[in-house]
Amino acid sequence: MAAPKTHRAVARLEEDGGRSRSEVGGVGYEDSKDCILEPLSLPESPGGTTTLEGSPSVPCIFCEEHFPVAEQDKLLKHMIIEHKFVIADVKLVADFQRYILYWKKRFTEQPITDFCSVIRINSTAPFEEQENYFLLCDVLPEDRILREELQKQRLKEILEQQQQERNDNSFHGICMFCNEEFLGNRSVLLNHMAREHAFNIGLPDNIVNCNEFLCTLQKKLDNLQCLYCEKTFRDKNTLKDHMRKKQHRKINPKNREYDRFYVINYLELGKSWEEVQLEDDRELLDHQEDDWSDWEEHPASAVCLFCEKQAETIEELYVHMEDAHEFDLLKIKSELGLNFYQQVKLVNFIRREVHQCRCYGCHMKFKSKADLRTHMEEAKHTSLLPERKAWDQLEYYFPTYENDTLLCTLSDSESDLIAQAQNENVPIISEDTSKLHALKQSSILNQLLLQECLKN
Repeated sequence: MAAPKTHRAVARLEEDGGRSRSEVGGVGYEDSKDCILEPLSLPESPGGTTTLEGSPSVPCIFCEEHFPVAEQDKLLKHMIIEHKFVIADVKLVADFQRYILYWKKRFTEQPITDFCSVIRINSTAPFEEQENYFLLCDVLPEDRILREELQKQRLKEILEQQQQERNDNSFHGICMFCNEEFLGNRSVLLNHMAREHAFNIGLPDNIVNCNEFLCTLQKKLDNLQCLYCEKTFRDKNTLKDHMRKKQHRKINPKNREYDRFYVINYLELGKSWEEVQLEDDRELLDHQEDDWSDWEEHPASAVCLFCEKQAETIEELYVHMEDAHEFDLLKIKSELGLNFYQQVKLVNFIRREVHQCRCYGCHMKFKSKADLRTHMEEAKHTSLLPERKAWDQLEYYFPTYENDTLLCTLSDSESDLIAQAQNENVPIISEDTSKLHALKQSSILNQLLLQECLKN
């Protein structure tokens, strides 16, 4: 397709240029440059500066000027002003430097009109005031093929970089939330932040240039900026409270700055992850059938209460905790007669104690979870639960970890609800409001009000 945005920009350019020259009789050279730049929304700083020594540069296609790769907008502005040359959809070019070098060579071999569309500005003005601009876009098959080849090469490089990071065991990083240090593979740190702090930036295998990604996020936090809403706060404590209460421990999906760190954004030319996923959803809807008999649900993994072991089924997790930690949750549920909500409280209580590296059997604190686990297994404290009043508290209705799948797999049978009703010590009986006057006279509130008056 032919870059409609660029055509609209050039059309606006022609309208503005024609109007300015017809209305004002001797428009100077500087004024004409302003008319060109405004509709194209390019930077206003002057171009043509020499590149910094040692930094990669990109040459102008038509002259000897060079510009730093990071300042490609200056090169584009230079080519528009000095050479009247426009590249359509330049943001979709995977490798800008190689793209420019290729066309610089081709323009020395053939005239520019063999490749570019010619757009005449001020076509209604006198001939000497008319100007021709040259548009290079992917309507030209050669340009389209070049863009696709650059995209393939870029994808190959990204996949090689990703594979290198996946196999790299010399990674060194620090958690952004608790300052814990991690050595080995990058997945250790990313999984820690997802599990311990509910901060999930995606699967490690889907991320590329991980070090740069983490540095970018850390810099935002150092600048007291929320990663999701991107508001700035006065101090770190206020920022932490905001991200925790608002559940903003995630990145802003609309911020395109993060796109370069996800492999999915390199898969197809000119398409973001949102467009790729939308196409996948449409394809599923087009091939959707009424027969769901072959549907297989993939259960989410549940994490052990005492270590980092994950299991896809709750039965597998129960067996692991009993074999590895001598903790039988089903037996405890049966012996104590726990209903669903009491199980939730117990699990959240254990999660919090383990997270704080504190043994709930003897209340000793340890420096790490590994030390705590060793102590509890050696002292047989995993099955030594405290009295019910220690964990059967309202505060443990709230999960210690927001993504604790174990809570969703606890038994919620009808027998639990019956047991809960039987164990309820405070019956709730609705009052008969048909005799409202008599009710007001016999209400206990009258006695409480009288006692309060006597005290005063």
